[in-house]
Amino acid sequence: MKILKAESRDRERADPAHFTGTVHTGRLAGGGDTQGIKVFRVEFEPGARTHWHVHTGPQILVVIEGTCRAGSRDGPVVEVGPGEALAIAPGENHWHGAGPASRMVHLAINVRTETAWFAAVSEDQYALSDTAV
Repeated sequence: MKILKAESRDRERADPAHFTGTVHTGRLAGGGDTQGIKVFRVEFEPGARTHWHVHTGPQILVVIEGTCRAGSRDGPVVEVGPGEALAIAPGENHWHGAGPASRMVHLAINVRTETAWFAAVSEDQYALSDTAV
C-alpha cells in the first residue's frame, strides 16, 4: 500500500498548446508502480478547458470541485458536478473544462492511455446546447 498525496506532487501550469485558459496539473500516480494507470489532479480556472483530444485507452473524470463542462464530436455539451464522473471511451474525440462562472477540479484516471491533441475548442463548441458539437 502506498499513500499518494496531492500536496507532495509537483503542480505545474498545463501546456498552452493543449489548453485554453489557466489550468494546473499534478500527477498523483503513474509509472511502473501503477500498472499503466495514471491519475492526475487537474485544476481549471473559470472558462478554461482542454483542446479536442482522444485517448488510446479509457479515461474517467471524477469531479471534486465545481462544475465540469464537456463535449464530444458525437453528442451535446454536458455538465457534471462534484461527486459525479464522466467515462470517456478509447478513441472518443472530446474536451473538458470548467464552466464560465467558477473553477473546477477533477481527477483524470487514464488506463494504458496515450493522448493525441487537436485544435482548440471554439466558443460556439464550448457553449451549452441541446445539439451535437
